[in-house]
Amino acid sequence: MNTEPHIVFLFYDHMTALDAIGPHEVLSRLPGAVVQRVAKSRGPVKSDSSGLTLMAEYALSEVSKADVLVIPGTGTATDLINDPETLDWIRMLHTQTLWTTSVCTGSLILGATGLLSGLAATSHWAVLDRLSHYRAIPTAQRVVKAGKIITAAGVSAGIDMALLLAEKLSGKTVAETLQLAIEYDPEPPFHSGSLAKASPNIVEPLRARLLSRFEPE
Repeated sequence: MNTEPHIVFLFYDHMTALDAIGPHEVLSRLPGAVVQRVAKSRGPVKSDSSGLTLMAEYALSEVSKADVLVIPGTGTATDLINDPETLDWIRMLHTQTLWTTSVCTGSLILGATGLLSGLAATSHWAVLDRLSHYRAIPTAQRVVKAGKIITAAGVSAGIDMALLLAEKLSGKTVAETLQLAIEYDPEPPFHSGSLAKASPNIVEPLRARLLSRFEPE
């Protein structure tokens, strides 16, 4: 276990804020945690939530190591899939990490680096099949661990992943304490949070809307 875990979050324009903020709320509270928010260049990063702007205090060139890397997703994740500078940085950081992780379509970015080749991985249900384009094995689970790579499905699964990481980095007692601190005890008002539970009349219109946001394959 690492007594001073170094956590790095990759930020980029139009990212889904909660993909990063959920895990950030957990991991930033680890004892002795050093947290860096990194983008191609320092400064404000506009999320895909209208009007919400995050701040990256570091540029890619300023960060060369981490214990944990967290890559959030978005409907425009493929903007980074075609960005050699970012993909090279992820590959380089991966050589130093204890854990390389993604949330939602962040796994497509991770896939584009080649690091998921031959590994089980998950993503948002609407684009889960696209992982096979990167020779990953699409796996419909909330959190998937394959070696030192952990992928989480859509948005809220990032909190599950972060609590798992908290246990691995600082022990079960710390992880359980953090879960209680953020009162993470979900009781959703509706049972439509997964494909297995949602009715087809909800799934298909939503699938069409979501896919219209994602970049073409």
